[in-house]
Amino acid sequence: MKILSDERTKILFEKLAKFIGGNVKHLIDRPDGKYCFREHKDRVYYMSQAILNLSSTCNQEQLICAGTCFGKFTKSDKFKLHITALNYLAPYAQYKIWLKSSAEQQFLYGHHVLKSGLGRITEGTPKNQGVVIFSMNDMPLGFGTSAKATADCKNADPIAIVCYNQGDIGEYIRNEDTLL
Repeated sequence: MKILSDERTKILFEKLAKFIGGNVKHLIDRPDGKYCFREHKDRVYYMSQAILNLSSTCNQEQLICAGTCFGKFTKSDKFKLHITALNYLAPYAQYKIWLKSSAEQQFLYGHHVLKSGLGRITEGTPKNQGVVIFSMNDMPLGFGTSAKATADCKNADPIAIVCYNQGDIGEYIRNEDTLL
């Protein structure tokens, strides 16, 4: 496990800020201890200092992972969030979309959110902003990027895309062999 370079740390925090804004600091300074991000084989892991200390005693070549995988860096140095980060993004999300129960299954199959499946949306959501998608029971289902601003959603066609799917909990089944 190595410390992220300054450039990669900046890329990671910009991506997280797209979804949770200034609440990124709440991920690091938590009341239950210090937490940090570490890189291992181009994947970024989020873990407590205690787990980091334990993982440092292991042989790095035999270590599969430690902590929660937040995502990975692509070959072009872009950061792609994994669905495993959802439980940490959801409580701090600035912008949220709630799906009707009839649209949940389509979203979990990897489809984008249509206007007809939109239950509620946070007021003031801008276009191309990171959003966390919830069921009407406030269970986090995934995350994506808003395709339309809140005002545009009200007048959109029922088949218009309002949110692009970037990750959903259906990925646990579809991509189970590549999540680690």
